[in-house]
Amino acid sequence: MKQDNKLIVNAGSAGSLQVVLAVLTAMGKDYPIPVLVVLHRNNTFESSLEELFASRTRLVIKEVEEKDAIQPGVVYISPADYHVLIEQDRTFSLDYSERVNYSRPSIDVTFRSAAEVYGSGLIALLLSGGNADGAEGMQWVRDGGGLTIVQDPQTAEVPYMPQQVLLRMTVDIVAPTEELPELIHSLAYK
Repeated sequence: MKQDNKLIVNAGSAGSLQVVLAVLTAMGKDYPIPVLVVLHRNNTFESSLEELFASRTRLVIKEVEEKDAIQPGVVYISPADYHVLIEQDRTFSLDYSERVNYSRPSIDVTFRSAAEVYGSGLIALLLSGGNADGAEGMQWVRDGGGLTIVQDPQTAEVPYMPQQVLLRMTVDIVAPTEELPELIHSLAYK
């Protein structure tokens, strides 16, 4: 499959930031697949995620803006308090509708939207977190032919989120935290 037909959505909540940073560190400067990071985060203060992520990778780091075209070699960060949707023309759309699973951005909303556009080219990674956001969306990814990866709950700082996925469905890969960076790195070259 051509690289421009792929997208990685790396998502999580409480306890996932360090894993996201480790995954970014493992990506080389020429990582060919766009990456969207969806994290539950507080919107009451100015975030420095762009600077933090940029300190771990030589890839371009960019907070999602309305109608941004999805480009290879870019790590996109979901903005606080907006759902991130993927349009058929492979641009982003931001939505301020009601919270899903008490969350905005909602991982479920993004997984579903990305699955509808990318189908078998979608790689969905769900990490540590304290609610069930992402469990329903993972089923959409699976139904669309995408690759489903869950952080092993036994190695997650907050195991509830990945546990909820595993209670509902069989995923393609359950990986311990320490194996995730190399796994995601290797998927770009398969």
